[in-house]
Formats: sequence, C-alpha cells, structure tokens
Amino acid sequence: MPLKKSLVVGLVLLLAAPILAQGFFGSGNNQEEEEQKQKDRRPTAILLPRKLIDIPTANMLPRGSFDFDFRAYPKGGIFAAVHIGLTNWFLLGAAYGGENILGEGGVNWNPRVEFISRIRVISETYGLPSLAIGFDSQGSGAYNDSLKRYTVKSKGFYAALTKNYILGTVPIGFHGGVNYSLETKDKDKSPDFFVGTDLLFKEQIALEATYSLGLNDNRKNAYYSKGRGYFDVALRWLYSESLQLEFQLKNLLQNRKTTTTISREFRLIYVEFFY
Repeated sequence: MPLKKSLVVGLVLLLAAPILAQGFFGSGNNQEEEEQKQKDRRPTAILLPRKLIDIPTANMLPRGSFDFDFRAYPKGGIFAAVHIGLTNWFLLGAAYGGENILGEGGVNWNPRVEFISRIRVISETYGLPSLAIGFDSQGSGAYNDSLKRYTVKSKGFYAALTKNYILGTVPIGFHGGVNYSLETKDKDKSPDFFVGTDLLFKEQIALEATYSLGLNDNRKNAYYSKGRGYFDVALRWLYSESLQLEFQLKNLLQNRKTTTTISREFRLIYVEFFY
C-alpha cells in the first residue's frame, strides 16, 4: 500500500477509534444499566400480592419470572399452582390438587387441572389504579363432584382494580373487583364482588383482609353458603425475595352451612426468574 494511502487509513482509524469504542462500551453500559434497573424492579413487583388470600388483584409477575403457590386446607387438602410472567402485563398459570393428600386412606383428587390467566389492561399511575382482566377456575376448599364446584366457588372471569399507596413508611394496597364463576350447577348465576387490603411492614410482614359478598352462592337452598359473604384475614411473612409464608384464617363470618368453625390454612409461595 502506498505511503499516502497508509497514512490516510491510519488517520481514519485513529479518529474513528474513540467513536467505535464509545459505541461498543456504551452499548455494554446501557445493557448493564438496563439489567440493573430490571433487578431493582424485581423486589417491588415480587412483594406485591397477585392473589390476596382468595381474591385476584391487578398486580403481575415481572417478565421472565415464575412462581409456585402451594396451599394446605382442612381435611388434608393441598393444591399447587404455577404462574409464569410471559410479559410485564400478561401471565399464565395452572393448578391441581386434592383432598386427603395429608392423612390416611385414599386421596380425592380434583377432576381436572385448573387454568389461570391475567392481562393488565391499564398500568397504575399516581392518580389511577391498575386494571386487570383474567380467568381463574381454581376455587377454594374441596371439590364436590355432585355439585360440580369447590367449597368456595372459583372466580371464573373477573376484572380487578389495584391501587397502592405509602402510608408514612408503610405500603398499603387497596383491591376490588367483580367476577362471574362458571360453577353454576346450583342455578345461581349472579356476578359477585370482592374487596381487599394489605399492609406491608418493613418489607417482611404483611397483614391482609378480604371480603367477597358471595352473591353467586346466597340462595335459600344453597348447599354451602348462609348468605353472609366470605371474610378472611391472613398474615404473610416475606422471608426473602423468593420465599413467602402465609397463615390464613378464613370463613370468619361462619358463612358455611356445613361447619360452624373458622378455617385455618397455610400457604407457601416461591418466586424465581428464568435468568
């Protein structure tokens, strides 16, 4: 190569080197910053309840995350659910379980796998709550084969609102919504309404309370319900970003005809990321 051409090429490379380096290292820095932002967002999203005891909220799993939700209920019942955050606004899940898994004798397995989905339609802003619509066919308690329903009907199709605030140093969330269950063999096809709230202390202990009116299970000849609605409370311990333990007291209004006692139930939630 002639000397002049060599000098020109060398000069061009010398001038371009800082730009190329800035572009290369800059893109790396941007990627690192984005990854750090994603990590910073993880704890907040994970700490927010996606299901407050038995009612759905508008909170979502972060993109690329999943959780396992295990519940133990009376008569040795257990069901497990898995949810996957496909995006920051869309999740899918499935659940399965049965009665008498803990105990003696045969297990009464639920007749099918139940499905869960949720789409966040509106994200929360300073003045407005978030809105999510979804479907959840997993009810609460044992499944009754003759009535084709759970002790407490599944939510079915629902729309849920969530608004989070900071009360001093305590995060507090308010939730509410409407649902239509597909468990209608009892001919009660009314929609139902639900509300709930949660307070989080030092990102470790959460107090929860929910109330479902039970309008879809309040007829005079209803097999389970007395028409008072379902009032439940819970204490949730956030052991880490990945592990949460919850103790529930349910049916505080003694709304069920088949029992006059309060139900004590346990829940374990494990959250993890694919990356």
